[in-house]
Amino acid sequence: MSEDAAHHTPPDSLLQVIDNLARFHREHEKYYSQAPLRQAGELQARSRALKSLADWWSDAEAGEQTSPIAFAGTEDLNAPGLVAESGILFMEGEGEPVELRKMKREVGMLAEEAEQGGAWLAQAMEQAWEIAGSLAAYPALADLLGERHRIIANDWQSAGLQALVARLLRRALDLLARVDFSPAALRADLRGERKAPDYLYSASELFDRAADLMAESATLVHENERRWRVFRSRVRALRSAWGSSRE
Repeated sequence: MSEDAAHHTPPDSLLQVIDNLARFHREHEKYYSQAPLRQAGELQARSRALKSLADWWSDAEAGEQTSPIAFAGTEDLNAPGLVAESGILFMEGEGEPVELRKMKREVGMLAEEAEQGGAWLAQAMEQAWEIAGSLAAYPALADLLGERHRIIANDWQSAGLQALVARLLRRALDLLARVDFSPAALRADLRGERKAPDYLYSASELFDRAADLMAESATLVHENERRWRVFRSRVRALRSAWGSSRE
């Protein structure tokens, strides 16, 4: 490598650090371009379950306790087909179905993960932005600065989406907390104002929007795949040139 080329190229120690980041962050993003899609699909399934209950409870006539036997299914509260699909089963003499409690617990955990992941990613992109700016001092990387900054921008946007997902999920849980899911309370609601279906519809809509944003987040991260590949290829070529100059 000529003296002029060396002046235009980052030192090998910096190239080694950049190469490491490009390698492992690319691998990390392969996971985060897929995991949110799986989570979004699971969230949509939960949303469908809420809508099925809301649809059924919008028209169903409230009955009386139909069986003195503990754990007998409630004929008036169980939406057709939903028990087999979601496991949610309303039973005589029981309270809120355990499957609904599990759903709300899992959604709460998902909200916590999204909030923590978004906060970490936003902080990481603050640092990455400063480092990427310093690379402008090296003309050998000038044509790749757009690629690197686009990666950061996509990840930063993904971080913001994760924070919003957490807010949506927590608000949906707040709405669900307004509903008493015991059979006695639900039957009283069906005989009265029928507010339970309204809360379930609204909560399901927030689940849907959160799922959409999770998919959008995965798409943004997936867009980085080629950019990481191109960026790392140049860095490895420059490192190879540094190695050749020492021989």
